[in-house]
Amino acid sequence: MRHAPRHPLRMGGLAAALGLALGFAPAEARNFTWAYNADVLTLDPHSSNNTFTNTFLANVYEALVRHNDRIEIEPALAESWERTSPTVWRFNLRRGVTFHNGEAFDADDVLFTWARVNTPGSMARHLLGQIREIRKLDSHTIEIETHRPFPILLAAITQFYMMDEGWSRANGAAEAANLSGQVESGATRVANGTGPFRVTERRPDERTVMEPHPRWWDRPAHNLTRVTFQPIRSAATRTASLLSGTIDANVEVPLQDIPRLLQDPRVQVVEGPELRTIYLGFDHERDQLLYSDVQGRNPLKDRRVREAIYRAIDVDSLVRGVMRGKAWPAGMMVSPFLAGAPQDLNERLPFDPEAARRLLAEAGYPNGFSVGIVCPNDRYVNDERTCQAVAAMLARIGVRLQLQSEPTAVWSRRTANRDFSMFMLGHAGLPLADSYSTLNEVLRTATQTQGGLNYGRWSNAEFDALVAQAAEAGDEPGRRRLIRDALAIERREIAHVPLFQQPIAWAARRGIDMRQGPDNRLRLWLVRVD
Repeated sequence: MRHAPRHPLRMGGLAAALGLALGFAPAEARNFTWAYNADVLTLDPHSSNNTFTNTFLANVYEALVRHNDRIEIEPALAESWERTSPTVWRFNLRRGVTFHNGEAFDADDVLFTWARVNTPGSMARHLLGQIREIRKLDSHTIEIETHRPFPILLAAITQFYMMDEGWSRANGAAEAANLSGQVESGATRVANGTGPFRVTERRPDERTVMEPHPRWWDRPAHNLTRVTFQPIRSAATRTASLLSGTIDANVEVPLQDIPRLLQDPRVQVVEGPELRTIYLGFDHERDQLLYSDVQGRNPLKDRRVREAIYRAIDVDSLVRGVMRGKAWPAGMMVSPFLAGAPQDLNERLPFDPEAARRLLAEAGYPNGFSVGIVCPNDRYVNDERTCQAVAAMLARIGVRLQLQSEPTAVWSRRTANRDFSMFMLGHAGLPLADSYSTLNEVLRTATQTQGGLNYGRWSNAEFDALVAQAAEAGDEPGRRRLIRDALAIERREIAHVPLFQQPIAWAARRGIDMRQGPDNRLRLWLVRVD
């Protein structure tokens, strides 16, 4: 409002959530301390494309609709909606919703938030590029008009997190922080959402403390009175902290520690496939690479070179060794568990180092070349080890990778600023939980409203046209055909090298109930501590 502020998974597809029933002593039943391998990048709900950051903030900020733990759309700040024309959706806003500072939520806040996500620092606008206009009909009714028919609008707005206009203007947060430019806003270190938990303390790289929002509109399933999040980058330290009781849960369990945890009767582990596909990307745009001994040209623009890199990587070996048999080889850039994913394209090209050497020679690099690759060392499951293993495989065909392994905060800035020649990244098709999300965000030609994660700047007009048609397709079979045709183009061009879908592994002390879905999101409002 415009007021001054007052200070269970199933292995074969998208699935029902798993209940994670883990035990603890009743004396500490309402406090919950959990860890992950990296910190939240910002509390600003519109300035990051980082999946973990957005996942964390879903406990603080809310959108008009949300995904539940079964990855189904359900009402949130909008209690109902209807499609009044092919391009217009009408939403009835929930009454009685209050922000953490006590101000009421209404249509003015929706319009303010829409303006905010279109400010220069915002990364959220890439998810909302299909929206043409948002109109206020009355204090609790708004309309969203899209440029063209957009059947999956509801999924697209699940991270359209609402902010209080009065609080934002009074606290220097009227515009989104620019994370890549390291420019903060008044919402970078403090938060004021409508969500189930409010932030009471924020110490970057140390801890973030939350308490339940006493006037939350929904009926809490949790019984928590205090939540403490601790970023613990060391895998060994996270495991030791769980076993010693320093933390109650770890939502990033290293694969090598699972056997040890399973031996402790006080702990239970739950595993499953995540939606996230880990892949390698290339600089498709520069005529000369930033990090390479090749001068005057970019070898990665040559499809033969990209195919050589693809065929030189033994993904089955990566899964067996680095991932301890707990990952799923990827033949395409979307998880087969995502809506719209074509199952027949999930077959990898054969591992063939001899063919890779021939391709390099044909491309004019019989002795190979060196090239830098930017990898995180604390973002994905065994990410640095994966890059090291890939480097060893590529060295056998003469492609000498210069490993640039960095913490998430540094790696994410470098990738966003395109300071790389090759890079490792992962994408889970979120927030849509749909193949279109990856096509639109990762693969489509980068503009102000699409391709926000297309850091390599691959561009293909035929691909873009098919994605545009898929966005408007009114029938699901037709939409799936368009998605398949688009993915077949990207696969044919070998614009990226998909590696595998990584696993999810959570662990907690007994007496704690959590729910694990394939989107790997900890929904604190569902956590119970006995």
